[in-house]
Amino acid sequence: MLVGYARISTRDQSAALQRDALQGAGCERIFEETASGAQRGRPQLAAALDYARKGDTLVVWRLDRLARSLRQLIETVEDLGSRGIGLRSVTEALDTTTPGGLLVFHVFGALAEFERSIIRERTRAGLESARERGRFGGRPLRLDARSKAIAAALLKDPSIPVNEIARQLGVSRATLYKHFPGGRAAAE
Repeated sequence: MLVGYARISTRDQSAALQRDALQGAGCERIFEETASGAQRGRPQLAAALDYARKGDTLVVWRLDRLARSLRQLIETVEDLGSRGIGLRSVTEALDTTTPGGLLVFHVFGALAEFERSIIRERTRAGLESARERGRFGGRPLRLDARSKAIAAALLKDPSIPVNEIARQLGVSRATLYKHFPGGRAAAE
């Protein structure tokens, strides 16, 4: 029996493409879910793995739908293999029920991990280069130096409530306390 598993990362995406491919591959039962690939707890994947029996084949649209890392992918395939369940990927035309398919699986997995490593390396180099040029990532601060000085002056006056100071500056109380961790005492 062919058991399908489809996963999309966000609610904005549609599983229709994967569902169509899995139905075209002959899957009798398809499990779908919306979850990040990095997320370990995926209930529909667990249900699909539990549903599959010896002699069945788990079918995915692409290998990255099943696992995020090479280690996770290999662990899943080894678990399936120990239970007598094969893995087939529609896009990569991969079938671990054959010796050649198992070899190709390991090669694809290694290449995917290599590609992710290169992307991480490029990203780190780009961030480092930007830092050297004085550019920093992240969200811009809500309070610039001038607004922070105004906030400090207002915080020194105990008759002005913190909520009012935050409202006047157009920020939340949490933002004020982020810039002044000790509250009024930090403003002095």
